[in-house]
Amino acid sequence: MKLKKLSIIIPAYNEGDTIHLILNKIKATELIHGIQKEIIIVNDSSKDHTEQAIADYKVVNPDLDIQYFKHEVNKGKGAALHTGISKATGEYLIIQDADLEYDPAEYNDLLKPICNGFADVVYGSRFMGNNPHRILFFWHTIGNRWLTFFSNMFSNMNLTDMETCYKLFDTSIIQSIQLKEQRFGFEPEVTQKIARIPRIRIYEVGISYYGRTYEDGKKIGWKDGFRAIYCILKYGLFRAE
Repeated sequence: MKLKKLSIIIPAYNEGDTIHLILNKIKATELIHGIQKEIIIVNDSSKDHTEQAIADYKVVNPDLDIQYFKHEVNKGKGAALHTGISKATGEYLIIQDADLEYDPAEYNDLLKPICNGFADVVYGSRFMGNNPHRILFFWHTIGNRWLTFFSNMFSNMNLTDMETCYKLFDTSIIQSIQLKEQRFGFEPEVTQKIARIPRIRIYEVGISYYGRTYEDGKKIGWKDGFRAIYCILKYGLFRAE
């Protein structure tokens, strides 16, 4: 199958001051083989001017295919991803956070295993390769590695970065999975459920990581780690649907 369009799913919450920056980076990225971009932004009931910022950006950039959806009440990042995934029309889709921790210029690195016919799903790993990585929190890194190890125990995979934002999916496959986690349990849930699919071909490639501090607005905390453990057990050990 020739890949004609990539859907880029962006969950957004209170990103009014900065969302234009990530959209500029996406716009500047030329995809390999002439693949077109569909940008799907899901505003999870932001309290700031995110909606107006997106509307203004669309007016100034009419050449970009930007689809905008809004939750009337805040449901969580996972719920925003569910909405975005359901609206995707590209043959493949990728998840992109609205902040600047991940670089859209690396979409092509994730697309290569797909375009070469090797993969159905590609994860971008912050712990592989020689790409630049901002030095941040020791215990946060240990937590990510431990959660990935714990997830691998039940998925029988050898991922290095289960919690990565950059996940590239065959749209028909991800749309066929019933996803339930509405907040930060999305990552372990989708990983465990993807791993169950017979003959699924999952690859990893190294990516850069320009991490934010909590002062910069990073939202993930220790409670999210415990939720991830719960989800790994629920969807991995107990194989909940």
